[in-house]
Amino acid sequence: MPAGSCGPAVVSSVDVMTASAPATRTPRRACVVWAVGLLAYAVAIFHRGSLGVAGVQAQERFDAGASAISLFLVLQLAVYAAMQVPVGIALDRFGSRRLIVAGALTMAAGQLVLALAGDVPTAVAARVLVGAGDAMTFISVLRVVQVWFTGRTVPIVTQLTGILGQIGSVVAAYPLVTLLRDTSWSATFSGAAAVGVLVAVLVLVALQDTPDGTPPAAPAGMAQVRANLAATWRESGTQLGLYSHLVTQFSGTVFALLWGYPFLTLGQGLSPATAATLLTLLVVMGMGFGPLLGRLVGRWPLRRSNLVFGITVATVVTWTVVLLWPGTAPLWLLVVLVLVLGTNGPGSMIGFDYARTENPVERAGSASGVVNVGGFVASLCTVLAIGAVLDAMTPGASTAYDLDAFRAAFAVQYVFWAIGVVGVVRHRRHVRARMARDGIVLVPLRVAMGARLRGGSAYLPPIER
Repeated sequence: MPAGSCGPAVVSSVDVMTASAPATRTPRRACVVWAVGLLAYAVAIFHRGSLGVAGVQAQERFDAGASAISLFLVLQLAVYAAMQVPVGIALDRFGSRRLIVAGALTMAAGQLVLALAGDVPTAVAARVLVGAGDAMTFISVLRVVQVWFTGRTVPIVTQLTGILGQIGSVVAAYPLVTLLRDTSWSATFSGAAAVGVLVAVLVLVALQDTPDGTPPAAPAGMAQVRANLAATWRESGTQLGLYSHLVTQFSGTVFALLWGYPFLTLGQGLSPATAATLLTLLVVMGMGFGPLLGRLVGRWPLRRSNLVFGITVATVVTWTVVLLWPGTAPLWLLVVLVLVLGTNGPGSMIGFDYARTENPVERAGSASGVVNVGGFVASLCTVLAIGAVLDAMTPGASTAYDLDAFRAAFAVQYVFWAIGVVGVVRHRRHVRARMARDGIVLVPLRVAMGARLRGGSAYLPPIER
């Protein structure tokens, strides 16, 4: 506001924390460190999704029904979600490098146990290890981005991290299927374990927590840790990030990790090759959409919730058409479905941008951990519910699920979409009320866009920074 002004500042869609941040040149060292972290995350995604394309073989190997196979993934995701806050606290204390190495070795151990498993309890223990290692990876890589990059570059690189990391899903969809077909279960998952060990060594050698010359943060005592966590949880911006992550993430995650492949092959009658192609298309769509969304978040940070709502509405409408379509859906409609689901991963990254901008840097790890809980709790509940509905509607221990069973099973998603939308609306209201108390009032979106198109100022009137 101009000096001496008493009225509220009316702001268009540029965040007061980032609007004037220059687009700084990124040092080469930052790109190298980020690339190493990105590779570790891609391998974590590979480990996470490896059971999804091997679901049918897992049922045969362990003589288990859909509910039991769902339990593998549910426990994996439950461990992932439960560890997010403790991992966030550890991340703030020990840094990214140590946690990424620990995560890679833990996932490698899980894949080795799965390679040797011959019964359901052992396989479940293996996937729990994978979930624990996976939990240490993503938010640790996000902290690398937050420390090594600045300004409007951060949301773009964050999107690139989430999207390029999905290359691990491509590896799971094609080479893993080929290895399972041409070799054996044990050889396939032993090879996956070896990849995890190699990544741990690379991170140990090449990843650096902070740029040279950055003073080390003083370790926080337990009293300070508890205070920081309580403050993180009370922050409405953190809650807004959590529900944004929840409502945008779970549908695409459930589809890609476990139930998409059976839905396409058993429910829709597609060939395995076509189903794998569609799952790859989902990943490719996310890779293309993510950078665009990152630019939109950087340019219109006060309208991030509008992007969340847009992605959610598109997902709900597309699923509704697919589930209500008489008979099997045409291929073009399934292509539309996977393209829309491809926006879910990038959309969920908006939640982490709320964590970043609404919390101080010393709480960055715990805030990201809290946000990451949202989508994965919804994902694990949806995975379990879909498996239970499929078993309830299919006689005996048969895995020949029909289309009606899949329709009923996927309908459980509407419950979590409703929860997520209510949470986003509620906490967005709290955040905007706080902004109003601070003298920041949003103009209508059409007015803000008109000002942008006319080349006007981002602020109406200018704000004293």
